[in-house]
Amino acid sequence: MKAIKIEKFGGPEVLQYKEVEIGKPGPNEVLVKYLSIGLNYIDVYHRTGLYPVELPSGLGLEAAGIIEEIGSEVKLFNVGDRVCKASAPIGGYSEKQIIPEDKLVKIPDGISNEIASSILLKGITSEYLLHRAYAVKKGSKILFHAAAGGVGQILCQWANALGCEVIGTVGSNSKIEIAKKNGCHHVINYTDNNFVEEVEKIVGKNGIDVVYDGVGAKTFEGSLECLKIRGMMIAFGNASGYVNTIDIKKHIAPKGLFFTRPSIMQYTIKREELEESARKVFDAVLSKKIKIEISKKYKLIEAKQAHIDLESRVLTGPAIIIP
Repeated sequence: MKAIKIEKFGGPEVLQYKEVEIGKPGPNEVLVKYLSIGLNYIDVYHRTGLYPVELPSGLGLEAAGIIEEIGSEVKLFNVGDRVCKASAPIGGYSEKQIIPEDKLVKIPDGISNEIASSILLKGITSEYLLHRAYAVKKGSKILFHAAAGGVGQILCQWANALGCEVIGTVGSNSKIEIAKKNGCHHVINYTDNNFVEEVEKIVGKNGIDVVYDGVGAKTFEGSLECLKIRGMMIAFGNASGYVNTIDIKKHIAPKGLFFTRPSIMQYTIKREELEESARKVFDAVLSKKIKIEISKKYKLIEAKQAHIDLESRVLTGPAIIIP
């Protein structure tokens, strides 16, 4: 089969389109033929080594397909089931993969393979951010950075449907309408404007209940400024660089803030958590709380270009790879 492999960390040029052997599934594993693969920024972190993986390695956490073969002890699935995944084992950039059965969920009727592969990872991320890392409620004032990005488009739609007041930031004027279309009541271009000052104009000083920050170093200090007394800072990504130091006296103590750095691993560590989170995501799609428009499709051999586009911020919505 064909797959994308990396033998060293680096830029998009380290992605290799190769022919590889695949074995047989073990007792609790299944062999999945992928029909659609999700493109996510965490794939860049794995490729560059920001989140180190053991080399040589595959790439990709999110993919959807059909089960071709099952192990002798598999109880959750049958051959022919449509399934998707949004976690390790890494290696979704491939035509087929052997996966432990407990890492997969069934795709419900009414949701295509392409939508499943573009929604599950970003959708589960949005679910735990909105419902568990901080439980928003009607009237919650939230600030989401990179609101026109993959997670932003999903989370902001969902937060809007839950009755939140959604303020989004974007990096260019061309993305303002994208963010508005996907649930933001207010959109700020943080490249041209001081987003702290703009947020204060909307909700007042110290007016934000929770900040969702996947940008990192570039927005961290300003995010803290926007929060209310005892507000919640959720740092879940580092697109502009990692926040290396948190000074409790400077950053946390003045307003008694809460701070968390969650990941999908901690929120899907139990099988029932994965199933429940996925169910909420699929229900939100089926009930039209979340609408997905795939912005671009790549062939597997075009993974290098997909990463170039992802990092250069030219994508206007979720993108997928078709093996």
